[in-house]
Amino acid sequence: MITTEHLTDLEIAQKADIKTIRDIARGMDLDLDLLEQYGKFKTKLPLSLINEEKVAKGNLILVSAINPTPAGEGKTTVSIGLSDGLNKIGKNSVVVLREPSLGPVFGMKGGAAGGGYSQVIPMEDINLHFTGDFAAIEKANNLLAALIDNNIQSKVNNLNIDPRTVVWKRVMDMNDRALRHIIIGIGGSANGIMREDGFNITAASEVMAIICLSNDIDDLKKRLGNIFIGYTFDKKPIFARDLKAQGAMALLLRDAIKPNLVQTLENNPAIIHGGPFANIAQGTNTIVATKMGLSLCDFAVTEAGFGADLGAEKFLDIKCPMAGLKPKAIVLVVTIRALRHHGGAKKAEYNTPNMTYLERGYENLAKHIENCKKFGLTPVVAINSFYSDTEEEVNYVQTRCATEGVKAVVSKGWEFGGEGTKDLARAVVEIIESGKNNYKPLYEMSLPLEDKIKKIATEIYGADDVTYSSKAKSQLKDYIELGFNHLPVCMAKTQMSFSDDEKKIGRPKGFKVNVREFELAAGAGFVVPVLGTIMRMPGLPAVPASEGMDIDNNGNITGLS
Repeated sequence: MITTEHLTDLEIAQKADIKTIRDIARGMDLDLDLLEQYGKFKTKLPLSLINEEKVAKGNLILVSAINPTPAGEGKTTVSIGLSDGLNKIGKNSVVVLREPSLGPVFGMKGGAAGGGYSQVIPMEDINLHFTGDFAAIEKANNLLAALIDNNIQSKVNNLNIDPRTVVWKRVMDMNDRALRHIIIGIGGSANGIMREDGFNITAASEVMAIICLSNDIDDLKKRLGNIFIGYTFDKKPIFARDLKAQGAMALLLRDAIKPNLVQTLENNPAIIHGGPFANIAQGTNTIVATKMGLSLCDFAVTEAGFGADLGAEKFLDIKCPMAGLKPKAIVLVVTIRALRHHGGAKKAEYNTPNMTYLERGYENLAKHIENCKKFGLTPVVAINSFYSDTEEEVNYVQTRCATEGVKAVVSKGWEFGGEGTKDLARAVVEIIESGKNNYKPLYEMSLPLEDKIKKIATEIYGADDVTYSSKAKSQLKDYIELGFNHLPVCMAKTQMSFSDDEKKIGRPKGFKVNVREFELAAGAGFVVPVLGTIMRMPGLPAVPASEGMDIDNNGNITGLS
């Protein structure tokens, strides 16, 4: 354990006693010849290491959270700390996480490598390009975009694509709101056919979703071929397979489909792979990474993005049914400051103890607890410790949770690493060994799309009803006629509220959610209802985090978080 006080996350990571990735793999009894190393401290793992028998018997733990404040509540930090804590109490555990996107890294939220003494390392590499998976996903996505416009322009093998109907967008791994809606092909016929287009952030791309939900290369190619592009002038649907794009796209993804192995600050294994956002995509790491973790250790701790109304719902309704996974436990991360926020505290009051705010804000946590139980899972609540917490506030949360049959445990992984999460680890093991949890999805796939959307909106969000724009109604009709009524739904909405309005904090009631439009992810295997004003290409804040970052002649990085 590093003992120097008052260090930034980056300084803690830079001072860590890091082992070579071969030492980490050796501790997992892996054949070192199977490693595909990216330098000394990170490696790709071949899919051949996945053992479906161990996957079926393993202990899968999902970490989710309440609706967060803009800075997040430390879900990744708790996930890493919990895995270290499990190893501290003698369990064989690996943490399985998503890869950071450069958008949040240079924007406001920061990276996704944990914090304090619960981090994955090498932190700089993980937050900056890592093993190039995002770049490969971006290239595969944009190859398809280039093939579409080339086919529209070409007189050879022309598929008669109507440019007005093309729904496939280009992507980049950066927050750039100016690219949300653009015109391409300007400058004459030599530059292509002029049409409307736009960019999504890479984390929200369907190729990212496909990587996360594919089991192997053959499955990957099939899903890539199933990507819906648009229509011909005579109203016939066009898919990526019609352009014979899937083989070339899979070539670009041949390494990106393999999970990445690194380590925690305590030199325990960490698998990091895939990185979809949970507010505008499915928000979970890859199926192959989760199965890899279950194959190589007895306990796999994984996380799903933002609040449980987003990441956890999608993990439990999309990923688990597709992968045949059955989580044994769910951890809900909460901070006292977030409860103050949901009780009405302003940003300047987040760190000021206030029982009135806390009591009102607890209703947000209560709704998430209620939702977890709808999936057959009684959660363990992790109170992610913060310096401004008071004993009175912590006791209140623990007492209220106990009345609902839920154990709330203070988690001090940020401050003490695995030593600070041993109580949380024991609580999670206890609920797994009790056998009381029996996971089940919220809905049957046979339900019509509208019924699935309504079930999530009313039962998980607490909405009274769902409304649809005229555009959304037309798209829904088209997707049903195309035969996609049986697919699960991946709701895109703000992470700040149960509703589609981020200003409705706490546990809002008496509201409706509005489906503005739909996006069809036929390759990934789900339909995306876009709620409210959520955007699939975020923008930068007024003062982006990039302004505080630098590197010197010796390669020393500062300002990364």
